[in-house]
Amino acid sequence: MNINHVNESRFEKIPVKLFSSSREASQYVAGEIALLIRQRQSEGRTCVLGLATGSSPVTVYEELVRLHREEGLSFSNVITFNLDEYWPMDPSAFQSYQRFMREHLFNLIDIPEGNIHIPDGTIERDAVERYCAEYEEAIRRAGGVDLQILGIGRTGHIGFNEPGSQLVSRTRLIYLDSITRADAASDFFGEENVPLRAITMGIGTIMESRRIILMAWGEDKAAIIREAIEGPCTDQVPASQLQRHPACTIILDEASSAELTRIKTPWLVGSCDWDDGRLVRRAVVWLCKKTGKSILKLEDRDYTEHGMHDLVADKGPAYSINIRVFNELQHTITGWPGGKPDADDSTRPERAKPFPKRVLVFSPHPDDDVICMGGTLIRLVDQGHEVHVAYQTSGNIAVFDDDAVRFLDFVRDLAHDRGWQQKELEEFVRSVIGFSRDKSPAQTDGKDLLLVKTLIRRGEAKAACRFVGIPEDRIHFLDMPFYQTGLVKKKKLSDADIALVVDILQNIKPHQVYAAGDLSDPHGTHRVCLDAIFNALFQLKHESWMRDCRVWLYRGAWQEWNIADAGMAVPLSPSELMKKRRAIFKHQSQKDRPLFPGPDSREFWQRSEARNRATAELYNQLGMAEYEAMEVFKRYVVK
Repeated sequence: MNINHVNESRFEKIPVKLFSSSREASQYVAGEIALLIRQRQSEGRTCVLGLATGSSPVTVYEELVRLHREEGLSFSNVITFNLDEYWPMDPSAFQSYQRFMREHLFNLIDIPEGNIHIPDGTIERDAVERYCAEYEEAIRRAGGVDLQILGIGRTGHIGFNEPGSQLVSRTRLIYLDSITRADAASDFFGEENVPLRAITMGIGTIMESRRIILMAWGEDKAAIIREAIEGPCTDQVPASQLQRHPACTIILDEASSAELTRIKTPWLVGSCDWDDGRLVRRAVVWLCKKTGKSILKLEDRDYTEHGMHDLVADKGPAYSINIRVFNELQHTITGWPGGKPDADDSTRPERAKPFPKRVLVFSPHPDDDVICMGGTLIRLVDQGHEVHVAYQTSGNIAVFDDDAVRFLDFVRDLAHDRGWQQKELEEFVRSVIGFSRDKSPAQTDGKDLLLVKTLIRRGEAKAACRFVGIPEDRIHFLDMPFYQTGLVKKKKLSDADIALVVDILQNIKPHQVYAAGDLSDPHGTHRVCLDAIFNALFQLKHESWMRDCRVWLYRGAWQEWNIADAGMAVPLSPSELMKKRRAIFKHQSQKDRPLFPGPDSREFWQRSEARNRATAELYNQLGMAEYEAMEVFKRYVVK
């Protein structure tokens, strides 16, 4: 997208730097930190850094470690103060920020131990107030924070300063907002295990830093980023208080910037390059929502009154624009996702030939296939295509212990009723049930319990596939190594992960690949799985069968594609939507209450149906046929 003559300062009240990826952005931030450290070293002075935890700064710390090991960056003159810590919290617990900082940074660089300051989650309750005052005093003795690194929570919190935190607030013990605790639930294996309180630097403490950098990655942060940057300065969005700071910069990747006015509706900011057809479609869809009109009813004045007079001047009149966009969106709709045989496919999103096609659906977790594209999966099978599903991870950490115990009881009782003499089975069952009973709430599962949970999710995936008509020899469990930690935190993507994806692609040689393009997954598994697929496709792009392969990206359980960006929309009848729901219900361990629901407390089938119905309703509002529900896909071209 080319946007010319942008005057974002009309909307953005804090300076913003945009990067194409979080890695590129993280390298920029690490470079700024390294520059400051070296500058202070040349002056014979200490460098005081305020540090954050969470997913946002991880790659920044990785780059700082690299700079230390490969380019000689020394931290001998660095003093650090961390923003926060859960209370109470054992420093050795894997949820501890003390442990996080040591594993990601402090144990890997040459910073003196006495220069590290992290709030202590073991302080007795009656000593916390004095401890917090001493933490403030330590910052003052160090000369104040030179550069403070921040992330942002879904409530807009910085540190653990929740909505309502005052500009004058200092380091203190606070109660965590229910949304913050829900977001942290996955790290603690359930919201009920998340501490109610935390020690945090105050807004006032943060604002005294000489320089502040706030980082945000991913589309799940886009809405709160817009509030913080473009909204009013209010204590209900704590990050918006940074609008008052004289030297604060917001660092964003492409996904987290999606709701900024200059990105979402750039025609409100300045002139645009209307040769970009995707931008024209986005503008027309937005205008329909804004005016309440269908596409073919838009008039010249609708465009000019909403900042698009140059579009009408360049591409108009309005009716010409309307017809073009209407036809483009109309042609995305197809009831034949694998292509309609013996039909004119010149305006269809998929080719008529070959028919039937070999189709490979990648599912990051064992239920993403039916949750996100279950209706399309049913269509592909019913229309005679050879459909394979590859489950990339086991999804085993998302099974409740009591479900695992219930299945073990079933196995043991079956063995007893049949008179099986299986001493080893009994010992295995007794051991796993005992481990489950005795483990602490936030303790990681043992390998045997993880095995049981893996088999539960495999069985559910097989049941869902059988229900929609996929035979067992077309069901593939990749069990990618990056996932095998037993924790929400995963390993990095490795060559071994990519090799598994390469192998199945080479074995099947599909004409169609479907993959989860949903980057809002709060735990990052979808992102890693998609990276593995992209890497594998890139390695195979010169294979002859790749010339006949098309890649379609679906969205997960959190968001839907903007239909202006969609390449294919598959309508679902009421009976198909019900069949999709029943396929989702086969995943019983995820029913009623998913272990890791993310920011949406509804069950996955409810989210999916609401999203599919909303998409169909939007197509209808734009002036197209009225359907019960629709699943949409965006085409990915391997380069």
